[in-house]
Amino acid sequence: MAAALLVAAATAAAVCARTLWLGAHRRLDDRRGGGSGAAMLAALPEFLTASVLAVVVGVHLGWLPALGWYGPRWMVLPALALGLPAGALLGRMLDDLLPGAFAEPWALAAAARGIPGRATARHAVRRCVPGLLPNLGLFVVGLTGGAVTVEQVFDIPGLGRTTLQAALAQDLPVLQAGTLALVLLAAVAGALARLAVHRLIGPALRDGALHSLHRPAPPAPSRAPLLHGGLLLAVVGLGLTRDPLALDTGARLQPPSWAHPLGTDALGRDLLARIGHGAFTTLALAVAISAAALLTGVLLGLLPRFSGPLVDTVNAVPAVLAGLLVAGVVGGGAATPALAVAAVAWVPLAAHTTALLEQERATTHITATRGLGADDAYLLRRELLPAVLPPVARHALLRLPGVALALTTLGFLGLGAQPPDPEWGLLLAENQPYAERAPWAVLAPATALALLGALAVTATGGVRLPRLPRRPLAGAAHRPEPAAAPTVRETG
Repeated sequence: MAAALLVAAATAAAVCARTLWLGAHRRLDDRRGGGSGAAMLAALPEFLTASVLAVVVGVHLGWLPALGWYGPRWMVLPALALGLPAGALLGRMLDDLLPGAFAEPWALAAAARGIPGRATARHAVRRCVPGLLPNLGLFVVGLTGGAVTVEQVFDIPGLGRTTLQAALAQDLPVLQAGTLALVLLAAVAGALARLAVHRLIGPALRDGALHSLHRPAPPAPSRAPLLHGGLLLAVVGLGLTRDPLALDTGARLQPPSWAHPLGTDALGRDLLARIGHGAFTTLALAVAISAAALLTGVLLGLLPRFSGPLVDTVNAVPAVLAGLLVAGVVGGGAATPALAVAAVAWVPLAAHTTALLEQERATTHITATRGLGADDAYLLRRELLPAVLPPVARHALLRLPGVALALTTLGFLGLGAQPPDPEWGLLLAENQPYAERAPWAVLAPATALALLGALAVTATGGVRLPRLPRRPLAGAAHRPEPAAAPTVRETG
């Protein structure tokens, strides 16, 4: 756990390093929307990352042991498999808040006084971290939940694997004990997070001396969502024209070809067809759950006194564990992943909403507006919601691949759709044993998940549609152009 947290922290630092450098040098205007690489990394399932690390690093290269748990060397690969996706998501959330911190008056004053950019960047991180700390318990417990699949791959006798076996065997006492351990872990992590928030910005919250972390300008629209969305739509569209259940035992595990653009699986079924037909089960369900989670999270996050205890309780149950609990009570089935993920997907959004709302209420402009006679309804409608909704909506988009990932992870564990359903998690589970012999069988659904992550993250900055060149009007070429106004730099 501690090693996975260190990997997550290092990954988050790498994701937001460019924004920190640009902010330290007062060059955030050069910042462009991006993060596709981090989005793809965050969208990769832990079990897939673990499988690739085990096969490549552990088996082929022989650098580190790939199975068992006998010492520190056996800890490296599981820590990487758990920490890389979590760190990529955390880094994207921090990267979203940093431009607002660098635009605050203290940062402008620091630059005017010649304070080194390193110090300004360090304080910008310190300013943004309190908004992310309420999700600390979720990350800690989420790492434990993700450890269920990682322990399966690396054959580690841990808490997650024991809980999984208890759920599949419907051994409720062991399942309850594992759940209680996670609840206690989440309670400790939540208490430490609240203490850290109090130490970092407690006086400013009490005195109403904060500034809003509004973005100084909306992120620049990009054409990247069109590229990622177009590729994903093309894969799904072409797959829908093929039969996902057609068997051809003579073409088992065939590499990509004209007949099978993405290859075939262990039964000779076309992978392109199975990905296309499984898109509705995975993508449509993920979008519907994410939209419901955003609405529920914002509504409950605006009522922290009512939702606080509920968030602290549900926060202790990651999607994987929720699937285990649902399976332990009602058994596995196609509805199990949807019920489990929907029950917990709103929690990080509610925690994020509450944290931003608390900070926004302590800003100086809210105090001034209230002093002018504004009531609570006006403040909520005109000041608080416009400040809270955009970052929470971007957070929900960042979580969209995570929702699809949770659905696929539950399918991988055998708690969701059953064969021959072409659900993406089930595709990964079926083809994972053949990853060494036929890597395309695993890479095809994993690439679809990665495209979904890149699409979700790049879409947070808006979409820039291509513009067709306009034909000049008759006589326009002979019309004199007005002189350009001098810029600030030209006038000195």
